[in-house]
Amino acid sequence: MKSALSSPFFFQAGPRAVLLLHGFTGSSADVRMLGRFLEKHGYTSLAPHYKGHGVPPEELIVSNPEEWWQDVKNGYTQLKEAGYEEIAVAGLSLGGVFSLKLATSHPVKGVVTMCSPMTMRTTDIMFEGVLEYAKQYKKQQGKNEQEIELEIEAIKQQGMASLPELQQLIYDVRETIDLLYAPILVIQSRNDKVINPDSANIIYDTVESIDKKISWYEHSGHVITLDKEKDQLHEEVLTFLNSLDWIV
Repeated sequence: MKSALSSPFFFQAGPRAVLLLHGFTGSSADVRMLGRFLEKHGYTSLAPHYKGHGVPPEELIVSNPEEWWQDVKNGYTQLKEAGYEEIAVAGLSLGGVFSLKLATSHPVKGVVTMCSPMTMRTTDIMFEGVLEYAKQYKKQQGKNEQEIELEIEAIKQQGMASLPELQQLIYDVRETIDLLYAPILVIQSRNDKVINPDSANIIYDTVESIDKKISWYEHSGHVITLDKEKDQLHEEVLTFLNSLDWIV
């Protein structure tokens, strides 16, 4: 499971840098193809992992949004300390929420959100996603059905105490994005079964950015970065990044 695809990455290319942020229960694999594409076009990209992500689910359920946010800020700082003065940020799902949060608290050249929620389902439904992640992780570890069933039951019994904090994080970010002035590209799949697609309209309508665009994808699901229209997505993100007022 701990393959290159589930490790944080830092693809160093040109002086323009992009912080790429994955979703809840996801990993850098969510944005790796986008990172490689941007690298070919001269962009440096860094994708951190949030605590408890890309590792056994037993670690996920004891982690919390404050720790994940610290990992986002650490990624931004890592780019700065590596000499990258100009940083854009792009995120999938929860990564897009963190992108908005970062853009209201740190200097960024531009923001890309992809299928990012502004409303949240119940914590019970959110926990179902955690259990599904746990099942898939354990299958990839090569465990048998009986082992998986026992370990999933243990996770069910423990629960994930920080899920209400995750809900609150999203509401808090929604309340502050009227302070966002950076250029922004809002990308949303119409076939998103995980979040309410109207979240894209909320983001677009609420931010104060003069330079803003909303783009709808007709044939992709929630993890739009890995779906049928990923090539179109790559090109659109690159066009947006190229349009920003970079000094270098």
